[in-house]
Amino acid sequence: MRGDTKPDVCVIGLGYIGLPTAAIIARAGCPVHGVDVTQSVVDTINRGEIHIEEVDLDGLVQAVVQRGLLKASTEVAPADVFVIAVPTPFAKDGKHTPDTSYVMSAAEKVAEVLKKGDTVILESTSPVGTTEAMRDAIAAKRPDLAMPGLTDGQPDVSLAYCPERVLPGKILEELTHNDRSIGGITPRCARKALAFYKRFVKGECVTTDARSAEMTKLVENAFRDVNIAFANELSMIADKQGLDVWEVIRLANRHPRVNILTPGPGVGGHCIAVDPWFIVHGAPDEAKIIRQARDTNDAKMHHVLTRAKVLIDAHPDAKVACLGLAFKANIDDFRESPARYVAASLAREYGDRIQVVEPYAGELPKEFDGTAAELVDIDTALEESDVLITLVDHDVFKVIPPEERAGKAVYDTRGIWPDVA
Repeated sequence: MRGDTKPDVCVIGLGYIGLPTAAIIARAGCPVHGVDVTQSVVDTINRGEIHIEEVDLDGLVQAVVQRGLLKASTEVAPADVFVIAVPTPFAKDGKHTPDTSYVMSAAEKVAEVLKKGDTVILESTSPVGTTEAMRDAIAAKRPDLAMPGLTDGQPDVSLAYCPERVLPGKILEELTHNDRSIGGITPRCARKALAFYKRFVKGECVTTDARSAEMTKLVENAFRDVNIAFANELSMIADKQGLDVWEVIRLANRHPRVNILTPGPGVGGHCIAVDPWFIVHGAPDEAKIIRQARDTNDAKMHHVLTRAKVLIDAHPDAKVACLGLAFKANIDDFRESPARYVAASLAREYGDRIQVVEPYAGELPKEFDGTAAELVDIDTALEESDVLITLVDHDVFKVIPPEERAGKAVYDTRGIWPDVA
């Protein structure tokens, strides 16, 4: 530990969560060594620039790099605190099995430079038991260090789990102000991690055990998924019965204890569309509602695709504008996006009839290759397309007035235009 008591920190994974986290820790005065496997990401950050779109992140990264508080490389370096923020995707088995190989690989790299007194914190959304598995992987590589939960004496290092709760577009604000659940392998581990997070988190930090903290993160996203599934299922029922789902929801929400969410073309992002499957994987026989919610939200994508095709087929030869590819409004994150799936599926079927409007993309994603679909701005789409399919509620789409949509066939999956049923 440095004489000024500010710990040296190593953040492994410099993506949508890792980079903002590293920057905020550096802003608090802690020297941060960021690690990423992609050299171009490392080079970008070391220039004081960013490779992702996030409000105010560019200025913060530039400032902490210029002050010498943040540097990046492809190699893990010795530190006092290690924060692991690497991806936890699905395994490629088609069964939504969690793949924790990136976490384990990062843990083994940390083990190579770990010393007595260090703290290792996992932030990656993970199945229950991953922090303990990470501990075991480190123990296997470093038998010279006493591990928490595996020794009767005083452990040499501390291990904890602390997930983020952030909203894209407000990541810096929410990393700082949102409450944190900090789960330690032991209570002592939790206290060590708590002391670290209190350096830069203004929200309340609550300590618990690692397994409870892991489950808490999964439960938060599964709760959202289940509630969105209710709204999406309601929208499909309304379509079948010829009802305006937006009107039904508006009226139902006048009940003092009813708050139905807004339907959409499905659920995307690397959290809500993924994390509930980690619960299902851990308790497949018990997680009935959670599994059904996932199935319902996936089914909504196919429902939207079917309705879009009916509308397009009713207007032969007309140009079709698909508005939006991101998984939510006003961000450049397309991971697991239902809008991306629908637009790409339409592009494969209708080719050069499809125009895509995505203000946060410089080019179409790879699944559009060979489709002849075209990325255009909103003005071009409004001039040339006679069919509009709204897939994302970007602000730039919301402000399109009725007169610019007059005479066009519209399928508004986000309910951004009240005059469209």
